[in-house]
Amino acid sequence: MKLELGKIFINDIQFAEKTEIKDHVLYVSKKELSEVFLSEEKIKEVEFDVARPGESVRITPVKDVIEPRVKVEGKGGVFPGVVAPVDTVGSGKTYCLKGMAVITAGPIVGFQEGVIDMCGLGAEYTPFSKTVNLTCVCKPVEGTESHDYEQAVRLAGLKTAAFIAEKAKELTPDETKVYETLDLMEGAKAFPDLPRVGYVQMLQSQGLLHDTYVYGVDAKKILPTILYPTESMDGAIISGNCVSACDKNPSYVHENNPVIEDLFEEHGKTINFVAHIITNENVYLADKERSSNQTAKLCKMLHLDAVIITEEGFGNPDTDLIMNCKKIEAEGIKTVIITDEYAGRDGKSQSLADADVAANALVTGGNANQLITLPKLDKVIGTLDYMTKIAGASDTTVKADGSLEVEIQVITGATSEVGFNKLSAR
Repeated sequence: MKLELGKIFINDIQFAEKTEIKDHVLYVSKKELSEVFLSEEKIKEVEFDVARPGESVRITPVKDVIEPRVKVEGKGGVFPGVVAPVDTVGSGKTYCLKGMAVITAGPIVGFQEGVIDMCGLGAEYTPFSKTVNLTCVCKPVEGTESHDYEQAVRLAGLKTAAFIAEKAKELTPDETKVYETLDLMEGAKAFPDLPRVGYVQMLQSQGLLHDTYVYGVDAKKILPTILYPTESMDGAIISGNCVSACDKNPSYVHENNPVIEDLFEEHGKTINFVAHIITNENVYLADKERSSNQTAKLCKMLHLDAVIITEEGFGNPDTDLIMNCKKIEAEGIKTVIITDEYAGRDGKSQSLADADVAANALVTGGNANQLITLPKLDKVIGTLDYMTKIAGASDTTVKADGSLEVEIQVITGATSEVGFNKLSAR
């Protein structure tokens, strides 16, 4: 599978009569975008705004972050099974708009939607303070159930990103990067002396709006399966999560998974990057056993020498993480796990809800319970009504001077468990 990823850099977003891209500026028509967004009948209204790096702006509550991408050559389209028809993606040519993001905001499950600060201390903890953000704050039709509203916002955000990306189809990319994975037989012949490495990605799938979608299918319904790593770059995996903001993988992160990027950088040099294996994080013990058994089996079938495992979420999924780790290690395959920690505000509590001696190589994305104070900012996109209810906040979060005392758990992407952040420990 070979994918050419063309990068078109966006330096600013401005509102205009017509949606188009000129001289690295995205011009968007509120009227055109409203028509796209309100095509979802459960959404009553939407307000668009722009948040730029360094501005005194706070965005909350944040639902999803999406990078606009468009398929230019090859099979299928971006966000297959959701926006584009179901077809296998990951090959051909895709263009992406770098330096910007589409952000959907507004309360769905207020306590599990996060904060993005564009300046100040909070901006240091989220990667999305560095992108120019087109924000879409929406309200549901009265009487809409949370799950229907979540679906409507999810689809509207993806449709909006796809609509914008279409405007780049005739442009010439500023940069192009090629990603290629050989099939199993060809790869073995091409790199006979390199260790065979796989990536096991655990997808949040606990239900009750803790969901991830693969080719449009709820991940809790899948058995572990093998993907070409480039499939996620075309939007084969998207977020439907209303979970703790710090370690949720927005759709943007699935499109730009740094584990996949880093493995490709070493592919053919120090390792043979064989496959991307996806598995789920269901809540019942039988499902956990089933999925971890199948994951270990796939790793063995692929004759892997080593595996990187990433988690999404904490607590209950820690069991899935450790099951995957110890079962893969039992097959004689070395593992490294990437997670974050909930070690208490003093850092002295047990970091994970489960553990095993096999989990002896670990990378951390930081302690989500770390307490910080966010300054009052001049502008809020969305609402602060849910600020005391967001996971990582409390009744005493909002101070008299307008500042917020919170755990970094409230910040979108702060402790990313695929490393799409700045935190770790040594």
